[in-house]
Amino acid sequence: MKKMLSFLFTSSLVISFAQSPEATPASEIQNSLEKMEQMASSSPFKNLEFKNIGPSIMSGRVVDVDVNPTDPTEMLVAYASGGLWYSNNNGTSFTPIMDTAATINLGDIAVDWDSKTIWAGTGENNSSRSSYAGIGLLKSTDWGKTWSPPMLTDSHHIGRILIDPKNTDHVVVAVTGPLYSSSENRGIYTSEDGGASWKKTLFATDMAGFIDLDAAPENFDVMYAASWEKDRKAWNFDGDGTASAIYKSTDAGQTWTKITTEASGFPIGTGVGRIGLAVYNANTVYAIHDSQFRRPEEGAEVKKEGLQDLSKDDFKSMSKENFLKLDDNQLNTFLKQNGFQEKYRAQNVKNMVRAGDATPLDVAKYLENANTQLFDTPVKGAELYRSNDGGKTWIKTHEGQIDDVFYSYGYYFAQVRVDPSDVNHVYVMGVPIIKSDDGGKNWNSISKENVHADHHALWINPNKRGHLINGNDGGLNISYDDGKTWIKNNSPSVGQFYAINYDLEQPYNVYGGLQDNGVWVGAHDAKENRAWHQQGQYPWKTIMGGDGMQIQIDSRNSNIVYTGYQFGNYYRIDREKEKQTYLQPKHELGESPYRFNWQTPILLSSHNQDILYLGGNKLHRSMNQGDDWTAISPDLTQGGKEGNVAYGTLTTISESPFQFGLIYTGSDDGLVQFTQDSGASWNAIKGNWPANLWVSRVVASQHKKGRVYVALNGYRFDDFSPYVYASEDYGKTWRSLGKTLPTSPVNVIIEHPKKENTLFLGTDNASYISSNTGTSWELLNNGMPPVAVHDMKIQPISNDLLVGTHGRSIYTTNLDALELMSKGDFAFAKVNKIKASSRYGAPRFMWSEGPEPKINLTFYTKMAGKVKIEVLNEKGQTIYENATTGISGLNYYPYNGTVGEYALKKFDKENRPKKAENGKYYLPKGTYSIQLTGNSGSASQELIVE
Repeated sequence: MKKMLSFLFTSSLVISFAQSPEATPASEIQNSLEKMEQMASSSPFKNLEFKNIGPSIMSGRVVDVDVNPTDPTEMLVAYASGGLWYSNNNGTSFTPIMDTAATINLGDIAVDWDSKTIWAGTGENNSSRSSYAGIGLLKSTDWGKTWSPPMLTDSHHIGRILIDPKNTDHVVVAVTGPLYSSSENRGIYTSEDGGASWKKTLFATDMAGFIDLDAAPENFDVMYAASWEKDRKAWNFDGDGTASAIYKSTDAGQTWTKITTEASGFPIGTGVGRIGLAVYNANTVYAIHDSQFRRPEEGAEVKKEGLQDLSKDDFKSMSKENFLKLDDNQLNTFLKQNGFQEKYRAQNVKNMVRAGDATPLDVAKYLENANTQLFDTPVKGAELYRSNDGGKTWIKTHEGQIDDVFYSYGYYFAQVRVDPSDVNHVYVMGVPIIKSDDGGKNWNSISKENVHADHHALWINPNKRGHLINGNDGGLNISYDDGKTWIKNNSPSVGQFYAINYDLEQPYNVYGGLQDNGVWVGAHDAKENRAWHQQGQYPWKTIMGGDGMQIQIDSRNSNIVYTGYQFGNYYRIDREKEKQTYLQPKHELGESPYRFNWQTPILLSSHNQDILYLGGNKLHRSMNQGDDWTAISPDLTQGGKEGNVAYGTLTTISESPFQFGLIYTGSDDGLVQFTQDSGASWNAIKGNWPANLWVSRVVASQHKKGRVYVALNGYRFDDFSPYVYASEDYGKTWRSLGKTLPTSPVNVIIEHPKKENTLFLGTDNASYISSNTGTSWELLNNGMPPVAVHDMKIQPISNDLLVGTHGRSIYTTNLDALELMSKGDFAFAKVNKIKASSRYGAPRFMWSEGPEPKINLTFYTKMAGKVKIEVLNEKGQTIYENATTGISGLNYYPYNGTVGEYALKKFDKENRPKKAENGKYYLPKGTYSIQLTGNSGSASQELIVE
């Protein structure tokens, strides 16, 4: 049973860890997908259309590329959370072909190009922080128009799919399994009947799934599979274990033999990490290994005082006497380069050590946090092995290790490819992509100036040496000279946003922080097309690198922007002066270092835009735009856990607009706290939700002072239940808002700034709206695929809803039409003026289509059915007539301002429309009436043509 939080509504912050949530069963997820289909068809908001506003050029993470072997200008590109895209013009443009499926999260694809059959393994296999689970294996036999019901529904994440070239009904699948929980469903699965039935032919352990699978090009019976033991938690990631190994099959995956034995020469044991495979032929196989075995310690050398740089480790065993003997210049260099506060300089620190207020070990501990521990881990890292005898024996192809490829993130890469035309021409993917021409002995990087880091996919043309198609965290690149130069092919809007925001300019700008692609800003109405190539200026601009995080914009001066990158590295940016000021609060020497979440929360106070809040494990406040900081809380988490990932950190901050200093916080380990006196005292809030969940949002209401919302996310336990709650009494009692929501973790909830009962919510696969303060929810998906929604904002002046997705960039829709739903059974929105023009219907320069008026008729009807549309002149005569079928809800009808030829006689001769070049007649200057009549009533609006 899931245990509830056991602490009381009290000021005590001493709270112990309780039992973690349980993983969600596949049957519940499948039922939820059916529920979403029903909601999509019945939603009164299903006509509320969302528009994608980009950006596109920075792209998002590619996980696989499949290319037509007879025509390499035709390809399919799979994005981790952005879906499947098709190009038949060598990547010049792409079309999404998986948006009608129940998910667009992908781990691998396989294609039978002859029959146009696509197999999509859902659920990314890279085990990243945002590697979303899938719903199983999907199949399309009509090139993405329709998709099969999910197969292997307990798979969560799929590593690789192989199709037998001689019998395309024979498919072999490597199931990696859940990211955060154990599972008996990991393994190798085979089907002989095109997916109608499946057989599990290989199983390692409930913690070791299969990450890679490859077959001999000339003999499908011979294949190799790589198992990977890993244990990911929110606070720690062990990416290695004794169950990580290579297996071989000689009967097309029906039976398997473990071939990485003690006598084989390939590493075995607890330090074996992720393994990637590349099969050149039945006997020759490459295996890239992310070795987690520790490097041998180098011989300790005595430092010559003052002549060598100090390192953090030097202080761990340094005596007080030796510390006081250090050269001041040498110590100051170390202190400055490592970001110690200004007050910590050589003489001050020596005085503290001399007086017993600090120790040399405190100097080392000052720099210790989860991120530095991760980078400091002395593992071997990347190493390439080759077998020439079908896997019986393995030899490392190089001396030592291949450094500066995996760094500490080998779990995110570990893939190798071999040129089908040259056994010694090998590529390894990591942070850079590297190439060897001598079978792995020597290496050089082919990551050039037009190529993003972090590589996950590579196709090698077997018929044209040097023709490569590469997928990475920044999209797709194509090379024709073996990596000397690259084309960037980033036209799809597949950005993976963590957070978005807006300013109050006219037109307003949209800001967003992306996974591994920094922070960007652009006008909300910027055109997302290729015209910028001609001008040389993309309409969106980057203002920060790294993994882009939260953004706050000074409402008094939008040139002042607060943003940063992972683990709390934030800056105040003056865009006008092109100046950046680093802002991260520093702990005191002798204190435990502050812990900062991957996506550290920041907030500008609505009461005073000089006041900035930043959450570590404590809440910090600056009264002067981040120049100086004060911790205004104790540790607001459960205290952290031992591990290599920052944990026990704040994830969300909200201050009430009704009272300065009424602040709520939420942590990654399940705590919600609040203060009513700017941090002088804090109260822990008890809610009827499971313990230890990641608090994705806490939101102080804009409409009632005591109202507060909390959303929690169980993704890091493979618990996909929608946890979202509301309180009317500062968190003393709670009402669940998630009872009618389909199963999916909740990332964000927001209020409409003017409509008290209207809420918006984003989950890992959809957006929702509630018109009754969360009692029930309706799906919003017109124009949006089932993509993860990380953030939502409403620009108050334009009344635009902005949706930041983790896979399909940013969407927007205007919310003015919501007012119609409170105006009776039938309501018709005001119609904007248009201008008369003789250019309507006339072709433009270079044969482009001529302009036409765009008159959007927006109406609400309680009863579905036929709605008659009439345009009347000033005499009340009908000059245009049509009909549409309205749903019960919001409706939109596009009217192009034309009249029928039969109506020309109803115009005065001097004002009669003339036939345009396209054969149509357009409304001349005048005042008209548009009348709508339906089952629920009728309404009219004036149309002015100036």
